[in-house]
Amino acid sequence: MIANDALLKIWNGCLKNEGKQEELFYKLLAPRMMAVCMRYARDRDEAQDILQEGFIKAFKNRFMFRGEGSLEGWIRRIMVHTALSHHRKNAPVVLTDDIAEHTIDHAYRNDSLEAADLLKLINSLPDNYRSVFNMYAIEGYSHQEIGATLGMTEIMSRTSLHRARAILKSKLNKLEINMEYRALA
Repeated sequence: MIANDALLKIWNGCLKNEGKQEELFYKLLAPRMMAVCMRYARDRDEAQDILQEGFIKAFKNRFMFRGEGSLEGWIRRIMVHTALSHHRKNAPVVLTDDIAEHTIDHAYRNDSLEAADLLKLINSLPDNYRSVFNMYAIEGYSHQEIGATLGMTEIMSRTSLHRARAILKSKLNKLEINMEYRALA
């Protein structure tokens, strides 16, 4: 992990439109920001699009960073907002009562859940639930901030989080039963 001071030094080169510094900045942060984008995207291609769009926004608005907080945190926030923007453009946020069960990928290498497996389960959530879950549970946004960002009330944000957790719990329970069954077979 690169220190904020070292990142700021590279960023200063970006502020001067130094192409090598921009490339270095991208190479240093792209893997971590890709992980952020993957939490909001349906697949790797969509995450790559979000990543590229996010970095374009960051470089375009480079002078907006005021030095308050970490530079990486500022970039992360741009990525989250870019992902949410991407989803708003492609599909409106809809709160539904009836969620069709998504299939669970049972091709696990062993009987324990790994981070990639949990990511698959989170990615199987409907877009609006996944966005609220990621913003609250992973990014640390408040329900008030989520509501303002997604154009929903604070109550809708809380409800969406509750439903996302219920869906995940149900899927984890089904997965656990399937794992127990396989262990007996």
